[in-house]
Amino acid sequence: MNIFVFGSGAWGTALAMLLVGNGHTVTLWSHDPAKAAAMARTGKNPALPGVRLPKQLAVTGDPAGAERAEMVLFAPPSKVLRSVAETAAPHIRPGTLVVSATKGIEAGTDLRMSQILDAALQGTCPVAVLSGPSHAEEVSRRMATGCVAAAEDQAVAELVQGIFMNDMFRVYVNRDVVGVELCGAVKNVVAIGCGVVDGLVLGDNAKALYMTRAMAELAVLCQRAGGQRSTCSGLAGMGDMIVTCLSAHSRNRQAGLLIGRGAPVEQALREVGAVVEGYYAAASVRSLGEKLGVELPICRSVYGILYEDGDPEETVRALMGRDRRSEFDYGWDMSGRS
Repeated sequence: MNIFVFGSGAWGTALAMLLVGNGHTVTLWSHDPAKAAAMARTGKNPALPGVRLPKQLAVTGDPAGAERAEMVLFAPPSKVLRSVAETAAPHIRPGTLVVSATKGIEAGTDLRMSQILDAALQGTCPVAVLSGPSHAEEVSRRMATGCVAAAEDQAVAELVQGIFMNDMFRVYVNRDVVGVELCGAVKNVVAIGCGVVDGLVLGDNAKALYMTRAMAELAVLCQRAGGQRSTCSGLAGMGDMIVTCLSAHSRNRQAGLLIGRGAPVEQALREVGAVVEGYYAAASVRSLGEKLGVELPICRSVYGILYEDGDPEETVRALMGRDRRSEFDYGWDMSGRS
């Protein structure tokens, strides 16, 4: 299959490498022609230190190459997906399979990434989502990974599954696009908070409490938005949250770790040295929660730290001091209120 990949960061490059390994003809696009030329010349991407690009992988700065593609994959940062999609749209033929590997919610519109692509392409192409616990550093080195291919049409999800799956990259199908995308966005916010917990040296008990309750509020948000609670217990939900909250590869966790140790937010973002998706997602998740009438105490607290100069220690105390309640919704809570 002829495949064109928009987004030459670590994730787009790792997926392009995987697809080459699966026998596809792949072209990787960079918005910076100079970067594209350097990658083509050196066979390296600075975003993936120590990794050699396969010789079969073409790298370009010209989006017109997408005109020949049978599948187009989008993997830029969420904050620029719309502009990349608008650049790409004139070169994508109607009916071309489109896959989003970008995780986030657009600021100002609260749209999911697949909705942005569908709008840019005016509904002329089937759009699927690829998500799950998948650090680019490990995928690029062919380390065992599992993901989810989500599409409303199961046949489309199964097609994506077949294109990406190999002996070290296992793909499951799911029809809950809403749930899969919300999980991918919210877990980045949660991971920043998990880094804060580690930075404050609050211990493993606190981290387990934090992650479990974050998963509970994610499940409520997914259901209210039209997704399925069950998706939150799968790879796109629990799996991705585990790897993003606990891994040394996680830029979101690293930013939170620095903040928990006392670094100002802007300094922490600079020190990470790459896009911290959870920073942008925190504002969008807060907005979406308010729009849907969902209480999101953990995500809202992370937003307060990032955007309202909230003190991390005070934020933790406020969360621990919330009213008593039942763990699950049985119509009553520990204080006897219905």
